[in-house]
Order: sequence, then structure tokens, then C-alpha cells
Amino acid sequence: MKTTKFLSVAAVAVAATVALAGCSTGGSGSGGGSDTAAASCKPSSGKVTLDFTTWVPNMDKVVDIWNKAHPDIQVKVSIVANGNSGTYQNFFNQLKAKQAPDIGQVEYDTLPAFRVQGGLEDIGACSGISAAKKDFSDGLWNQVTFGESKSVYAVPQDSGPMALYYRKDLFDKAGLDVPKTWEEYAQDAVKIKAMGGNITNFAKGDVNQFAGLVSQAGGQWFSNSGSDWTVNLTDSASKKVADYWQDLIDKKLVNTLPSFTDQWNSAYDKGQDWTWVSAVWGANTISSGAPSTSGKWAVAPMPQWSEGDSKSAAWGGSSNVVFAGSKHPAEASEFLVWLNTSKEALAALNKEANLYPASSTGAELPALTEGLPFYGNQKIYEEFATAAKDIQPFTWGPTMTQTYSDVSDGFGQAASGQGTLLDALESGQSKTVAALKAQSIPVKE
Repeated sequence: MKTTKFLSVAAVAVAATVALAGCSTGGSGSGGGSDTAAASCKPSSGKVTLDFTTWVPNMDKVVDIWNKAHPDIQVKVSIVANGNSGTYQNFFNQLKAKQAPDIGQVEYDTLPAFRVQGGLEDIGACSGISAAKKDFSDGLWNQVTFGESKSVYAVPQDSGPMALYYRKDLFDKAGLDVPKTWEEYAQDAVKIKAMGGNITNFAKGDVNQFAGLVSQAGGQWFSNSGSDWTVNLTDSASKKVADYWQDLIDKKLVNTLPSFTDQWNSAYDKGQDWTWVSAVWGANTISSGAPSTSGKWAVAPMPQWSEGDSKSAAWGGSSNVVFAGSKHPAEASEFLVWLNTSKEALAALNKEANLYPASSTGAELPALTEGLPFYGNQKIYEEFATAAKDIQPFTWGPTMTQTYSDVSDGFGQAASGQGTLLDALESGQSKTVAALKAQSIPVKE
């Protein structure tokens, strides 16, 4: 499961949540956040203790560094199960009861679910927050601001920049250059099939990966005007990506195994599948799932739709939020800026939790500048650091679990020859709009 790499994409089941209009500082159902906090964000007087709930292992060791240096702002850590394993629902229950922790971990595609329920403080006016923007790519910053100019609802923690993992030995033996464009990638797929392999496995169940591909192509599934949500799973970029992969599926040029299974691992371990367009956490996935291929892999930028471009996308990643009702948003924000942008904290997070930081400062960590034997001693994290700077903006909607599920069902059918990927997106579009309306979330059609 991708959460074990600390970069999962799992969304809250919004249908199971409750309205949070009663939160003392919560906003409206469509806006969320606290206007009062954003306007002032005044420091508290006296000693402060912040409650912080996260599923990052060994976070307590990182927080100990802060606590020793900040006797007047102490942070108490609770390490729990990942969000989709019950923690998100606990957060919603705590918000309803006005007993939520000051700080929590929330994945990027789950943030809108909390925002529409009024569960997030707007910390945009808190000291250090606006200055922290320079530490993150525009794409990641868009994830925590929803594209708004002054509001900030979270601080990015870890990131999932995407790149192309490929079997360098097999490409070299076949006389193939690493594909720089999606057109070249499709051409290589034909050549690799003729040699008895597959260029990759189409992740029919990983709609979040597909969303990353759409993002790179310039698509935007959701947007929010401040009052209404717009849903567009079938924009021109989405259609282009869907048609591209549908063509590969129809021609049987890609595998269609369930991702992250023994079968899937075996296909990579045996050299049946030659590439994987994935996030930085995929480095561990491949090395653990295909151990016999050590030294044979390399990493290159994602193929581009236009030659000469350098656009990337993200698959996974988490942020840290200040929950609505916190009495100490200023102190919480000060801690989160330190946690997610200081070299001291980022080095500790990498050492204790193997976390790939969202902050550009993290790219300078020694552990992320060394060559890896599994990848032929290539300094692969340099590729991901570059990719992180080129992540394209993408806004998540407030019902991602439902959207993922509906589209995934259609993708599975398309992979087996029943319907198309575009059919799945069209169906997911209508069902997502219906789900929003059922929860009284304003939708612009």
C-alpha cells in the first residue's frame, strides 16, 4: 500500500462525514476555514501546548528537536493509523465535538473534503506562511491554497513527483533510447511487444496515477469559485490521455495486472514489463518487489506531450493542517513552517521516516544526493528534485473516494475490453456531480 511509503493517495469517504457548521471558527459549507484566524492570527500569551496527530513513523523523535529548542511552544505527538484506516473519520468526529487536535496530517486529495466541511483554519495571514511559499513548487502550493491568492489551508509535507523508471539494460540491449515524448513511448511499446515484453502495466485501479498523467497534460478535474465547484473529468487533456492509453490497451501493448500484487511484482522482476511512470516512492516499490533486477534500472523525466517540455506531475503526498477551532493557529503555523522547511527538521524526517520532503530545501539533503546501487548508482533523487519544480497545478474535489471508485470500475471494464477509458471518465463525471448535489455541495454545471 502506498501509505507505507508515506506518500499514499487515499481520500476520505465524505458520505460518512458530518456537517461541521457548529465549529467555533469553521466557515461555510462551500468555503471552509476561519476568516477570523486568517485576518489576524495573533500569537497566544504564555506557554502553549499543541496536539499533533500524524501517521509518519518516528515523528516524535523529530518533534523532540523542536520541543528542546522551544520551551514555550511544546508539541505533543500522537502517531496513528493512516487516514483512510479510520483517522480521517476520527478527525471529523473530533471536529464535530470541538475536540480536534491543533494539527493533523491530511493528504492533498483529501483536503477539499475537510475544507467544504469547514474543518480547516485559513492560516494565510499567520507569520511565516506566505514566506514559505518560495520553498514549494507552484503545483504543490496550489494544492494547499485551492488556487486562492491569500488563503492557505495547509503546509506541504511530503511530495510525490513523477518520473519514468525504466530497465536501462533492456533498452540498451534493444538499441532503444529512453523515450522523451509520449509519441516515442508508444512507438517503443510496439517494438518491445515484438520482443515479447510490455512497455508497462496500465494501472486500471490507480486512478490517482491517471490523474497525475492528466495533470501533466494540462487537465483540471475540479475548480472552485469560492462558492461553487466545477467538475470536468472529460476536458480536452483528459480525453487526450484517455485516448492515448486506450489505444495501447486495444493493441495489447501494455499489461493490465492489478497493481502492487505478487503478479505485478513478478512481471517487473522477470523483465516482462520494462517501464513504470510513477512517483519518487516507487523507487522502494521496485527494489522490494523486483529484487533480482538490482543495478538494471534507471530514472528519466516523464515523457512529454510536446518535445522540449519539462512538465511533471505528482502522485501522492501529504500536508499538515491546523484544524478549525484551534486556539493557537499562530504557534501551530510557526511549528509547521519549521517542520516542513528547515534543514534540521527535513534531515530528521528523512533519517527517521524515509520521507521525501515537499520543500525544495529537502533536495539538498545528503541522503538525497547519493547514488543508489539498485539504480546503477544513479543519483535518482536529482531527477525527482527537478521534476518537483515542474509539477503542474491540480485541484482535488471534495468527493475523491467516490470519484476514484467510480472511475476505477470503468477502467477495469475498459482493460477487459468492455467500454473505454473515456466512457469511465464520463460516467465518473455524472456520478461525481450527483454525489456533490446529494451532499448539498454547490455545483456549477
